[in-house]
Amino acid sequence: MPETTRILIADDHPLFREGVAASLGAAEDFAVVGQASSGEEAVALALESRPDIVLLDIKMPGIGGIAAARQIAERRPGVRIVMLTVVEDAESLLTALKVGAHGYVLKGVAASELRTIVRSVAAGEAYVTPTLAAEMLKEFSRPRTNDAFSALTMREREVLELLSQGLTNREIGERLHLAEKTVKHYMTLILQKLHVRTRTEAALLAVQHGLAGREKR
Repeated sequence: MPETTRILIADDHPLFREGVAASLGAAEDFAVVGQASSGEEAVALALESRPDIVLLDIKMPGIGGIAAARQIAERRPGVRIVMLTVVEDAESLLTALKVGAHGYVLKGVAASELRTIVRSVAAGEAYVTPTLAAEMLKEFSRPRTNDAFSALTMREREVLELLSQGLTNREIGERLHLAEKTVKHYMTLILQKLHVRTRTEAALLAVQHGLAGREKR
């Protein structure tokens, strides 16, 4: 008998959640040990049922999937986290990976493919939906110079580093003891100096230039 992978599924749509549970639970090497409908419930069940894999939707009631992923990763570091979502943008992907997710899968995936993905992530691999992975690689491969980074002040570099770790403006403000509107002001300056249009592009540049290597506690 193959070793059983314990799975927790969190999604606020019962029909979808139960369908995924039935599909995965039908495999002899999977056991669905819990179902949650909110971020808080997902965290509580992850602590209680000790799953090997947690499937999280991003948009759920309460704290949502991203915050739930961060809490689970911090409190149960051995758990493998996969975001299973309809959210198809690079910023959400980057944020999910930064808070501890090991996979990012769009909900249109076939049941057989999802089972394969879950097995690979449980085995220690990472998985990102190919279209989003290609978009990330395109951003990483874009040639840049260090001149723009040299124009950043120390405080702007601190804000950018925390942004690259997946923190929101409010969370950055809490870490640096700044008002959220002050963080927004710094963010505007950062985008201008780096000649980018979005937070995602700024965060990708930070990763590319090694500013995301230190996790601040």
